[in-house]
Amino acid sequence: MTKPDELRIGLIGGTGDEGRGLALRWAMAGAHVMIGSRSVERAKSAADGLNLLLGDERIEFGDNETAVTASDLVLLTVPFDHAASTLESHRGDFREGAILIDITVPVSFDKGRARYVEPPEGSASEHLRARLPESVPLVAAFKTEPAHLLVDPTVSLDCDVFVAGDSKDAKVRVIDAIKLIGGLRPIDAGGLESCRAIERMTVLLIGINRRYKVKTGRFRVVGLE
Repeated sequence: MTKPDELRIGLIGGTGDEGRGLALRWAMAGAHVMIGSRSVERAKSAADGLNLLLGDERIEFGDNETAVTASDLVLLTVPFDHAASTLESHRGDFREGAILIDITVPVSFDKGRARYVEPPEGSASEHLRARLPESVPLVAAFKTEPAHLLVDPTVSLDCDVFVAGDSKDAKVRVIDAIKLIGGLRPIDAGGLESCRAIERMTVLLIGINRRYKVKTGRFRVVGLE
């Protein structure tokens, strides 16, 4: 089991709700966290706000390159439309043994209705895997969690995280890291091909939340030990 103080996590484009939320939750668990951004000022503002919530200067900030080079787990938290170009800019920055965690989902909105935009490879994660060096494993996670809940430390998350990847060792490392976050249960969802279903589940959830006028819908698999 990974010890929190041995975990170094960086977030590419980590100033949005989901990036800040995951940074906050892992920092609360005791991990070393760095928020990255193309704008160091935006990264600093995000880190300062979260550190204020924590009551401590536990979250660091920097540009995206620094966040990648300093981290063992690197989260890609930019919108999918910018994911491939952002990844291309940093494909040579990963340290040896680092893992990329992809949280992106390709969604478009037509008259308020969410639609899945299927990449040629079948899913966002498979699309991005094809653009990474072979030495950097990609694991998909956090594709179905409500971003605004992550960023509120007073709320219990109480949901499952579907984790998919073609490298068993990398998937185990990510699952161990997720277990550190209270209220989240990582579920091994298989290989990256599973993202073709997982990403569509996100679109399904967006529609359910809108119809029921809530923002808190999330998934929980029952019957697992």
